[in-house]
Amino acid sequence: MLQIDSIEMSYGAIQAIRGVSFSVAKGEVVAIIGANGAGKSTLLKGVAGIEPLKQGRIIWNGIDISQVPAHERLRFGIALAPEGRGVFPDQSIRDNLLLGAYAIRNDKERVANLLEQEFQRFPRLKERSEQMAGTLSGGEQQMLAISRALMSQPQLLLLDEPSLGLAPLIMREIFQSIKSLREAGLTILLVEQMANQALKVADRAYVLETGSVKLGGSGKELADHPDVRAAYLGQTGSN
Repeated sequence: MLQIDSIEMSYGAIQAIRGVSFSVAKGEVVAIIGANGAGKSTLLKGVAGIEPLKQGRIIWNGIDISQVPAHERLRFGIALAPEGRGVFPDQSIRDNLLLGAYAIRNDKERVANLLEQEFQRFPRLKERSEQMAGTLSGGEQQMLAISRALMSQPQLLLLDEPSLGLAPLIMREIFQSIKSLREAGLTILLVEQMANQALKVADRAYVLETGSVKLGGSGKELADHPDVRAAYLGQTGSN
């Protein structure tokens, strides 16, 4: 479904992504793990079209979309739930969700069905549907960010650090929702600093260090890899 071919990205003179290549097949959850500053979020922004490529190509279902703007990539079926949630704080939960379905806003019945679907996914959002998004807890805002992205009915969901700053109980709920989406057949590219959680849910994963892919394999293979265990899982040796 998605092929990343030797892409490079920079912020001014600082090279953030260096010759990264990987693929995502339909129905997979692919995780990108790495430390702060590794370039994970920059990589997702490149896929979403928010930040430009310096070199390389992004191929979507056989089509080169490297120069396609972000709003057109959304129409192609690529939706981003950004790091830091990025909700509209002065809009209600309901209005945030409706903005996620902006491209199909004229199909009232379809939008209503999608809205109810997201309220079933996260009942807390339904309970607070008229509450301003800026007054929600971090966990509730993360639920809203994911649901808003899903309102566009994406083929590929880009999740950027969904567990960031969340309490353990809420984090487990978010990852349970990711598992449910995977079981429903949605393709997900997940950027996550909590490597143990990401590798549990991922079919395949890549380790990003200083803008480059250092390791790749199945979620289990990377979880068992001694370098990954030492650097990201807090484990050494055979323990």
